[in-house]
Amino acid sequence: MSADHKHHQWRRYASLVALCLLGTCLVEAQSQKINGLIVSRQGETLKIQSPDAGNVMVLLTPTTEVQEPEGKLHMRKKSEAVTALVPGLSVKVEGKKNAKEQIVADKISFSAKDLKTANEIQAGLKPTEAQVQSNEQQAAANKQQSQGNQQKIAETNQRFSELSDYDVKQTTDVHFPAGSSTISETDKAALLQLAQRAQTDKGYLISVKGFADSSGNPVQNQKLSMDRANAVLEYLEQTGQVPLIHIVAPGAMGTADPAASNETSQGRAENRRVEVKVLQNRGLSAEN
Repeated sequence: MSADHKHHQWRRYASLVALCLLGTCLVEAQSQKINGLIVSRQGETLKIQSPDAGNVMVLLTPTTEVQEPEGKLHMRKKSEAVTALVPGLSVKVEGKKNAKEQIVADKISFSAKDLKTANEIQAGLKPTEAQVQSNEQQAAANKQQSQGNQQKIAETNQRFSELSDYDVKQTTDVHFPAGSSTISETDKAALLQLAQRAQTDKGYLISVKGFADSSGNPVQNQKLSMDRANAVLEYLEQTGQVPLIHIVAPGAMGTADPAASNETSQGRAENRRVEVKVLQNRGLSAEN
C-alpha cells in the first residue's frame, strides 16, 4: 500500500471521527432539562411554566418515563404514572427539542408532596369563591414575609385560574352494587360510546373520580372508591382504546360530595358511582 493511499485513508478516517464527534455534540446540545409547573394539558401535550425558560411545550410519547422519586405512586401499574401529570403539578423534565421547538420528554419526575397538592387542586377543576378568597387572605397575611413565600401564593392562585379553562364535552356516571367495583354491561356500553366520541375531540382529557356511599368504615370506602375509579380507567384503556396520555389520575373521593342522601337505599345507590368527564381546553374547544 503506497504512502499516498495510507495518507488518504487516514484523512478519511479522521474526517469520519470528526463528523461523529460533531453529531454527538449536536445531539447533546439538543438535550434539555427544565423545572416548572404544568399549567395546562391537552392530551399528550403539556404546557410547562418554567422560571428560567418561560412557557415551554412538552410532548409526551409512549416511551416517556414518568417517575415519582419517593416511589409512593398508588397506581394500578407503573405505566399509569403518566396519568398523574395534571395541571398544577411541579415537575422536572428531561428531553430533546424537535423541529417544532417542543421538548420531547424522555423522563418526567415529581415529588409525592407536589402530586398531592396538584390532585387536591384538580379534584375540583374550578376554584370556588371560598378557595380564591382563602388564597387572597393568605396572601394578605404574608405581606411581611419573604418574596419566595409571596411567589408561592401567586403560583397557587395561577393554578386555580388555569384549571378553570376547561370545558366539559361529555359526562357519564357509572353505578355499582354495594361493596362492588364491577362495571355493569349497560355502563360498559355507555363508557365505550363516551370513549369513541372523545377521540374525535382534539387534545381531549378524561377525568375519572370514584365515590362510595356512607356504609362501611372510611378506610374501606376510600379503597372502594379507588377500586371503582381504576376499574373504569382500565375499561377505557383496554376496551375503549383510550391512550393513558389522555387520562388524568383517577381520584378516590370516598364519601365526599354525595349525589343524594345516604339516608335511603335509593340515595346510597346514587352515591356508589364513578363520575367520568371528557374535558377540553377552552381554546381548543372554540376552534371546533
